[in-house]
Amino acid sequence: MIDFKGAIFDADGTMLDSMLIWETVVAEYLIRRGADPRPDLNARLLALGGHEIPAYLQDAYGLRNSAEDIQHGIYELLEEFYFYRVVAKPGVIQVLDMLRERGVKMCVATATDRRLMEPALRRCGLLEYFSRIFTCGEEYTSKSSPEIYIRAAAFLGTDISETLVFEDAPYAVKSAKQAGFPVVAVYDSSADDRLDEIREFCDFFIMTMGEFLELLL
Repeated sequence: MIDFKGAIFDADGTMLDSMLIWETVVAEYLIRRGADPRPDLNARLLALGGHEIPAYLQDAYGLRNSAEDIQHGIYELLEEFYFYRVVAKPGVIQVLDMLRERGVKMCVATATDRRLMEPALRRCGLLEYFSRIFTCGEEYTSKSSPEIYIRAAAFLGTDISETLVFEDAPYAVKSAKQAGFPVVAVYDSSADDRLDEIREFCDFFIMTMGEFLELLL
């Protein structure tokens, strides 16, 4: 196992079992607005931060609502899930416990808005482990760029080469790895069709967080 002093965790699909909601919520929003979701909708959304989705929907589907109205409508549909139903993936708390015991500094880097993510992490008992949550919206970036990971590592005060990034999405795995971070790719069924790409760029591929515990021992 490599020597590391910091860890940056993605949330959706990595710590939280939440990717399914993202595969349906924007389509539901479009249908409610009288638009017909295209077959490539989810593929288009995967590389976008939450703050970038409204502009895409305005451009691709001709929505006349303001970006603020679109985001508000989507997040209204998401709130019930994140506030009351989302659960942590198996083994996450055990990994966080062990990392904290070892003095590893930890933060979150997520494409999801803080008003959804913070309550979700708190409800699942995860929030207390992290010194800060970085969101793509607040940082005005997306995970197609490594900027959010670079800023998170700077906050932690750890060198990039000694800061693990935990991710599930192929574009995020690739982005972090190309910036020099050692990457732990966590399996999520939402990326089933791109596992070869994920394995190409990550340093470690784990099906469950429990497998990462084995690497720590």
